[in-house]
Amino acid sequence: MFEEFVEFKPSKRSLRKLKDKDLYETVEEVFDSTTLLTLYDIMKKGIIKKVYGVISAGKEARVYWGKGRNNEDLAIKIYLTSTAEFRRSIIKYIVGDPRFENIPLGNIRKIIYLWTRKEYRNLKRLYEAGVRVPKPIYFAKNILVMEFIGKEGIRAPLLREVDLSEEEAYKILNTILEYIKVMYNKARLVHADLSEYNIMLHNDEVVIIDVGQAVDISHPNALEFLKHDVETILRYFRTKIGLEDIPSTEEVLEMILKWRNKK
Repeated sequence: MFEEFVEFKPSKRSLRKLKDKDLYETVEEVFDSTTLLTLYDIMKKGIIKKVYGVISAGKEARVYWGKGRNNEDLAIKIYLTSTAEFRRSIIKYIVGDPRFENIPLGNIRKIIYLWTRKEYRNLKRLYEAGVRVPKPIYFAKNILVMEFIGKEGIRAPLLREVDLSEEEAYKILNTILEYIKVMYNKARLVHADLSEYNIMLHNDEVVIIDVGQAVDISHPNALEFLKHDVETILRYFRTKIGLEDIPSTEEVLEMILKWRNKK
């Protein structure tokens, strides 16, 4: 289904292949010269062996399917470095974050590089805390390499794309609420943009994705973001799925905060 467009070989020919006209036309929105060289360096390290087509494309980033050194599937997320849309969309998550204090808001490239590192570290914290997220593998500048959630280049479906029975829906809701609790209490993070658009279902697992905007619980707006996450998830299961016997936002928040206070 996907046409392979990069296969690394440690020679000058590889770099020429990366700059091939057809390849550049395919990915020109993402691959400026700096990004091309960053990708080349990652491949030279042996972390990525092959890169195939686009899995998903948004205003801020493109995600590609790739293969690792052991032929394992990879998701390669490349943030665009030439759009102001990114800065506008993330401003509420970086104001108040000490990691961004010394970065001018007009320096979009530096912000994106730091954002990529932040997403990698957020994934690592969540993965180590027991939240099911794509396993983080490597990052450099605006490129993030992680576990591919899906099969043969086809990503797993999002929560919004799956028809669920009532029993399945309750089970998935309980898992999501448990993950929100673990995020807050063990990983010390709030997703801050959790919805049916960034939750995947794969092999009977709930997988949380897109965690770049996740903030530490010390962030001044952490509780506001936590409440928003809970409200969004409960609203989806109540209005879109049709579940009736579900807790209120206040009950879920009390459960999360009470669990922390017991520790």
